[in-house]
Amino acid sequence: MTDLIASGAEGSEQFNVLAVPIGELIIGTVAFLIVFFVLGKLLLPKISKALDEREAAIEGGLKAAEKAKEDSARQAAQNQDELAKAREEAASIRAAAQAERADIIEKARSEAQAAAAAVTASAQAQIEQEKNKAGSDLQRNVGAIATDLAGRIVGEVLTDNATAQSVVDRFISELEATTGSNGKA
Repeated sequence: MTDLIASGAEGSEQFNVLAVPIGELIIGTVAFLIVFFVLGKLLLPKISKALDEREAAIEGGLKAAEKAKEDSARQAAQNQDELAKAREEAASIRAAAQAERADIIEKARSEAQAAAAAVTASAQAQIEQEKNKAGSDLQRNVGAIATDLAGRIVGEVLTDNATAQSVVDRFISELEATTGSNGKA
């Protein structure tokens, strides 16, 4: 190769590897311009259109994403508001239920106290009736015993009701008088 360079330097009319023939240069340039013109007129608009469509799609996607983000934020805020309202409503329902429970308990308590008072009053009345009945039965029995005893003491049978009643009344009053003086003494 050094022989070629050296031979090129010695004779200028010899074959030069680095020299481009002028005819080929002109044909190559014309072919390049034709290909460039065809590509520029046919493919460049299609490429530009595809790039514009892609750019529009990307921008549309970004706008849609931004809108979705705004919608999502708005929906989240709405959900928070609804959740707060639901919590407030639940708290008011709980408070109402507790108040109602307290009212029911108080009502049941007052009904139970009224029922207990009614039972107590009924029992007191029944006790009073039983006491009065027992007192009258006791008085009648004591009267019969006193009449029988008085008849034995007097030696006559006291069959007359008026006489028997006066003897019984006198005996009971004497008995009460002795019981009263024994209780005081």
